[in-house]
Amino acid sequence: MPELPDITVYLEALDRRVIGQVLQKIRIEHVFVLRTAMPPIDSLVGKKIVALRRLGKRIAFGFEDGKWLVLHLMIAGRLQWTDGAAKPAARNALAHFVFENGTLTLTEAGTKRRAALHMVADEAGLRLHEPGGIDVFAASEAEFGAALTQENHTLKRTLTDPRVFSGIGNAYSDEILHAAKLSPVALTQKLKPEEIAWLWRATREVLTLWTERLRAETGAGFPTKVTAFRPEMAVHGKFGQPCPVCGTKVQHIVYAENEVNYCPRCQTGGKLLADRSLSRLLKSDWPKTIEEAEERSRGRD
Repeated sequence: MPELPDITVYLEALDRRVIGQVLQKIRIEHVFVLRTAMPPIDSLVGKKIVALRRLGKRIAFGFEDGKWLVLHLMIAGRLQWTDGAAKPAARNALAHFVFENGTLTLTEAGTKRRAALHMVADEAGLRLHEPGGIDVFAASEAEFGAALTQENHTLKRTLTDPRVFSGIGNAYSDEILHAAKLSPVALTQKLKPEEIAWLWRATREVLTLWTERLRAETGAGFPTKVTAFRPEMAVHGKFGQPCPVCGTKVQHIVYAENEVNYCPRCQTGGKLLADRSLSRLLKSDWPKTIEEAEERSRGRD
């Protein structure tokens, strides 16, 4: 799912292309993508886009008559831009937004069809699409800590809760926790003040680093490689590969459609976190430490 760095770069590319442009035509390829009927989406045709806004992981397009179109890419939704009058060659297109200078296309890989468009009549309606999480760049260390510890959940769950923090998802939460050297299952209300400070700094540093990397990759073009799995990442998507800090094999816990990736040496004091289903199956055979897992691995070689 595109997260804060990806959405930021999308918005910057869109700002250069659609601000001040009149929407000439809308083609909805799959009706399910439009989740609201009022006001009708056709009422945007002939109107100029005057604002863009990020709402968590959502992108909002503001029109001159006060209406907003809110786009949620979810896991597999992506945006493509085609310059001028050229015909978009996008696969899996859900909708096309045609301007004089080009066409913006919403696509979605797979068959689950989760990406969504919402029509909003005004600012009051737009606020209903704001998840409510704080902006980590605007928040002081104290404000960050207050939001983090308001409830007692694991760090992984809290960092990815859109009602707590704005724009952080599965991928960058792994990278943030690795940079802060904190366990993803540590409980928020058990953290020491210095650990909260580490996490506050790591959150800002990791998101800034990746936003700058994506900007440099995109340049003046339009983002075409929006993915949660990147070679430069330290732990996310790196199960079984060496941690770039200590060389220990990255471990993970898989649950539903998500996973937690972590370095047991850097983040959990050498302890292996129990995968709920697998550890129940193996019971006493489940290794408790990275040393035990490595010893068993050598024994099988």
